[in-house]
Amino acid sequence: MPKKKNLSEWFTQVCLKTELADYAPVRGCMVIRPAGFALWEKIRDFLDQEFKKLGVKNAYFPIFIPESFLLKEKEHIEGFAPQCAWVEKGGDEELEERLALRPTSEAIICSMFAKWVMSYRDLPVLINQWANVVRWEKTTRLFLRTTEFLWQEGHTLHRTEEEAEEFALKILEVYNRLFNEVLAIPVLSGKKPESEKFAGAKTTYTLEALMPDGQALQCATSHNLGQNFSRAFGIRFLDFDNQEKFPFGTSWGVSTRVIGALVMTHGDDQGLILPPRVCGTKVVIVPILTKETRLNENLLVKGREISENLGKKGISSHFDERTEFSPGWKFNEWEMRGVPLRIEIGERELKNKEITLVERTKGKRETIKEGELDKILSILEKIQDHLFQCAKHFLEERTTQATTLEEFKRMLYERPGFIKVNWCGELSCETQIKEVTKTTPRLLPLDFSQSTGRCINCLKEARFVVYYARAY
Repeated sequence: MPKKKNLSEWFTQVCLKTELADYAPVRGCMVIRPAGFALWEKIRDFLDQEFKKLGVKNAYFPIFIPESFLLKEKEHIEGFAPQCAWVEKGGDEELEERLALRPTSEAIICSMFAKWVMSYRDLPVLINQWANVVRWEKTTRLFLRTTEFLWQEGHTLHRTEEEAEEFALKILEVYNRLFNEVLAIPVLSGKKPESEKFAGAKTTYTLEALMPDGQALQCATSHNLGQNFSRAFGIRFLDFDNQEKFPFGTSWGVSTRVIGALVMTHGDDQGLILPPRVCGTKVVIVPILTKETRLNENLLVKGREISENLGKKGISSHFDERTEFSPGWKFNEWEMRGVPLRIEIGERELKNKEITLVERTKGKRETIKEGELDKILSILEKIQDHLFQCAKHFLEERTTQATTLEEFKRMLYERPGFIKVNWCGELSCETQIKEVTKTTPRLLPLDFSQSTGRCINCLKEARFVVYYARAY
């Protein structure tokens, strides 16, 4: 299935055929297979390391959340009520109180914070958990939107509002580095308008990527919760001045949907293309075993030797010495699975003490000497950068500016993507823009605080610049 012809079908087939995931026998759920989970582990390891540099510690909280806990923060329960899955019976007994299966954990975690925080000496509290989440989605797709998914969710408390704001932005920068440096996915960074922010938050910061069909994908969020949850759950601390105060909170998260973003951003008609920094196997070694050389032990010995030498240099590899498949079949197999670099060794390479390198991205072939394996490190870095630059070029090409609603609709039809517009700040104008264009406001860029133009809808003086797009 060509990617441009039907992105949705292409995406599903790639996820299934490359064994990233499979459909579970439970509605809307998926099984993350080892190949897919290996990607999640790379993402998890990067984030876990970066969080710990900021002083964050891992913990775990129950998946069951009493309904009364959710009801304590009105905006929060209103925002999540349509997606909550409820447990009403335990064994043969009706429960006295319904339990929600974790849609997010602010309520349960804040109830514990209220027990643990008494003094300014207990602050800041910096907690993260790696967990599963349940949200009863009406329409589901592998990785992008499933009833159950994996994520990390961080929750912090701070003595001052300034500290909470600073930490929320620090986390946003960690996420930005994940997407740019590890996943090779360029993103727009900004603040959600009031209508789109997290339920119960004071401010929501977001990273938005653009998929090949011109639709936006929210990839990560970091929320400044203010004192909303502290007040709702009675979290108080005794400050330096012996006054009892409410701390300021944050929460933030990234989920397995980023794997979906990775697949769609870099894949092609042959299948996956994985950036070297996130894939488990960076190099596959394929011996050219013809009918005449099928039992050539020297080729097999050399392949194992190259794999071992790559490992010593910190380059993960796989030597495919299966004899039941032809070299051409293996080439197609590993291209579909997205391995960044292929090494071919045949009789000629063996004789000349050389290896042939083939890049997954451009199909570029080159021959190097066996003793020049260090070159592979720079080639992998070039592949990583090439993927990022290609995606960045697409993002820039599909980010346009409109000054009228008619121009907005035309641009969205001709070149779907992010449409930048001026906005007066009135909800009525936002609603009108959404209805006319069938898009949603994705973010207000962090480097724009005031627009100098006219609102695209009412033509009054604009206060903001907003990026709109259709979205997943």
